[in-house]
Amino acid sequence: MLKKLLRSLFTIIGLLLGYLIGDGVTRTSYFLKVGYFSNSPIKTILFLILSTAFFGIILFLISPWISTLIIKIMDYIEKSIQKLPATEILFGTMGAIIGLVISYLFVNILSRIPIVGAVLAVVVAVVMAVLGANIAIRKREEIISVFSNISIKKTGINKDKKSKGDYKGYPKVLDTSVIIDGRIFDICQTGFIEGALVIPNFVLEELRHIADSSDGLKRNRGRRGLDILNKIQKELNVEVQIYEKDFPEIAEVDSKLLKLAQVLNGKVITNDYNLNKVAEFQGVPVLNINELANAVKPVVLPGEEMRIQIIKDGKESNQGIAYLDDGTMIVVEGGRKHIGETKDVVVTSVLQTAAGRMIFAKQKEEA
Repeated sequence: MLKKLLRSLFTIIGLLLGYLIGDGVTRTSYFLKVGYFSNSPIKTILFLILSTAFFGIILFLISPWISTLIIKIMDYIEKSIQKLPATEILFGTMGAIIGLVISYLFVNILSRIPIVGAVLAVVVAVVMAVLGANIAIRKREEIISVFSNISIKKTGINKDKKSKGDYKGYPKVLDTSVIIDGRIFDICQTGFIEGALVIPNFVLEELRHIADSSDGLKRNRGRRGLDILNKIQKELNVEVQIYEKDFPEIAEVDSKLLKLAQVLNGKVITNDYNLNKVAEFQGVPVLNINELANAVKPVVLPGEEMRIQIIKDGKESNQGIAYLDDGTMIVVEGGRKHIGETKDVVVTSVLQTAAGRMIFAKQKEEA
């Protein structure tokens, strides 16, 4: 249907073009001096009919090739646009319009230059449109955050009480390690996490590479991470957003995560100790799963008694090692000779680190 429509359109264009060319030829100075057409109106009419028919037939014959080319170009543009998020198309269009408006100031000046002025004006307009679209697409998240902050300031905290009910929390950007860890599913299930969970596309790519690894352990870890994401999306009433934008100028995934958190004005959820420290240095808010786990462990004070089973020897001489149900390690002085036995111990000190909690104790009879 489209091909037939285009062919009819090009045929009409050919007929109009033939008529205009024929009319122009009959009005040229040479034929006016000779008086070839002016003396015989029939010749003029016949010439116009022949010219109109000639160009109409030519465009009718070549229109299938032109239509095919136009359809291919349209398909390419349509497929390219479908790959782009709607926000990129919207901001790209707005940026191009702003670029054209700004270029209007230069186009008037450049168009006055003889010979090359028109060409320079067109080039500047195109460059400014492309530049405006590119800047708007790259900075769209910052633009959105600026306008959202302005709207929040205008409404005011005390004036708009509904905003408290509508507040959904800061976006939470998930790290690869915390997805593989799996505890994020249980935390979300309890309802302690508020706001949308943001899964960057580059994190999904990293998970896919891990899941396709030839190393069996890595492959299982990657597949576990993908399973956790599917469970979160299907089983929990939590908003999950897939962030498609990448930061090609940044090589490391951890650095991309921190940049994304800054762009979205959100927080990074991780259990990576090094990423936590880098984020603190850059001023990016971080929620560390390990710190949360340590915070909710039962408080153990020096002098408290507990009953434990010593299961192995420690690094130092005469030390025995035991574990609580939550995985906290207990170092028992003089416990090596009681491996496999259940003993009553007294806590002497507690060491708290970002990696976990360690309890030092002595046997009750020795204490």
